[in-house]
Amino acid sequence: MSEALETLLSAVREVQNGLLLVVTGAGVSVASGIPTFRGDDPDAIWKKDVTELGTYRYFREDPAGSWRWYLSRFESVLSARPNAAHRALAALERWQVARGGDFLLITQNIDTLHEEAGSQRLIKIHGSADRVRCARVGCRHGAPHGSLLRSEVDLSAFGKEPTVDHLPRCSDCGDLLRQHVLWFDEYYGEHSDYQFERARQELERMHLALFIGTSFSVGITEMVLQAGILWQIPMLNLDPSATIALRGLQSLPLRAEDALPELCRHLDLDPETP
Repeated sequence: MSEALETLLSAVREVQNGLLLVVTGAGVSVASGIPTFRGDDPDAIWKKDVTELGTYRYFREDPAGSWRWYLSRFESVLSARPNAAHRALAALERWQVARGGDFLLITQNIDTLHEEAGSQRLIKIHGSADRVRCARVGCRHGAPHGSLLRSEVDLSAFGKEPTVDHLPRCSDCGDLLRQHVLWFDEYYGEHSDYQFERARQELERMHLALFIGTSFSVGITEMVLQAGILWQIPMLNLDPSATIALRGLQSLPLRAEDALPELCRHLDLDPETP
């Protein structure tokens, strides 16, 4: 066993009665064929598109353009399948709960791979690609509490002719529908589905924070890091490039899709068996 894997195994085993908190970013889904946003891989989204595409302001200025961009992006997101890292995290959750501990997975990703792999104690802090919502705040299909399954919305007309006239609209108020995701000019507290307050409260109980596939460029990672530093909680980061150096954080040169299944094997878990 490598020294890095031994460190990970020891840290996980020690969290018996407390909360094992896992935070995942886009890197955990790369092995499923979904490119990162900020990463170094050649297909990283922002190597091709400017960040302002992912804003409410851009949606209101060019709603058809916003929908076209997200539909092209979501083709790969919604057709992807869980990889070994997703399945191993679901197995780790079952193991931790079975031995009397607690587990929470906070993902920055909007794909559905964690839930497809079997994760249940899950917060999707940035929303979900399989849902849409009304753009009008206060509508029962909009913020702060409402949304719709994407599969329930007829996008055929827009698919054939992607113009403003064919944009999907709310059946209640007639306003435009939008992606059910947190945009860069919005706040975590704007929709209850993001579960920001729950995430904040859970940090008070964590005994170990494990980061996987994140660039530490968003608010939730900063919040977890600061809590870990304040309460002197061990924090590990699976970082195959071993380039991220942050206060209080120990980076381990491990690839999630390799290391997490290996971790499960040392815990006598079978990630392939729900």
